[in-house]
Amino acid sequence: MPVAIITGASKGLGRALAVALARRGWDLVLDARSGAVLREAADEAGKNGTRVEALAGDVTDAAHRAELVAAARGLGGLDLLVNNASALGAEPLVRLEALPVEGLRRALEVNVVAALGLVQEALPLLRETTGGAVVSVSSDASAEAYETWGGYGASKAALDQLSAVLAVEEPGLRVWAVDPGDMRTDLYRAAAPLDDDSVRPLPETVVPAFLRLLDERPDSGRYAAPSLLLEAR
Repeated sequence: MPVAIITGASKGLGRALAVALARRGWDLVLDARSGAVLREAADEAGKNGTRVEALAGDVTDAAHRAELVAAARGLGGLDLLVNNASALGAEPLVRLEALPVEGLRRALEVNVVAALGLVQEALPLLRETTGGAVVSVSSDASAEAYETWGGYGASKAALDQLSAVLAVEEPGLRVWAVDPGDMRTDLYRAAAPLDDDSVRPLPETVVPAFLRLLDERPDSGRYAAPSLLLEAR
C-alpha cells in the first residue's frame, strides 16, 4: 500500500485528506500537536482498514520530524509528504505595524523551516519510491496582498519558493504547492473571528483537487484547488 505523511492532520484539510486517502487504501502517518484530537482523526481514517500511525508533536522539533519519517519507514516507505501544518503568527491577524516579531518568527518556523526540515528528513525514502510526491499547502495570501495577512502570506510565499526550487533539484519527484482557496476551518476562524465563514466551503469539498493531482500527476508547480475542481467538471 502507498504511504503518506500528513502534518496538521487532526482537523480541517489535513483530517479530510487523511480520510480520503485511507478510503483509497493508503497507509498513513498523521501529525498534530493535540494528541486527543489527532487520535480521533486517526480512528476515523482507520475505519477504512488501513494502517494509521498517529504521532502527536510539534513539527518544529527535529526529533519529532525524525519520528514521523521513521514511522513511515516502518509502514514500508514513503510515497507522499503533505506539509499542511500552519501557524498564523497572530490570532486574530493584525496589521504589519502590530505584528509581533515573535509571532512572525513562529509562522516562519512552522510554515517554512519545519516544512523544509521534514522534506530533508523524508527525501531518502521519497527517492526510493516510484512516483514520490511532496505537497505543500499554500494560500492565496502568498500571491495577493490582503490587509492583516502579511506575516502569514510571507511565510507561505517562502514555502512556495522552496517548493519551486525543490522541484528543480529533485526532478524525479512531483512537488506541488497547492492553494486550497477559502475554507471553513478553525485556522480561518482564528485568523478572522469576526468574519462570517458560513458561506465558505468545508475542507472535504476541496480534497478532490488534491486527489486529482495524485491521479493525473501533472508537472511540478503551484496549483489552485478551485481551478483544479473547475477543470474537473
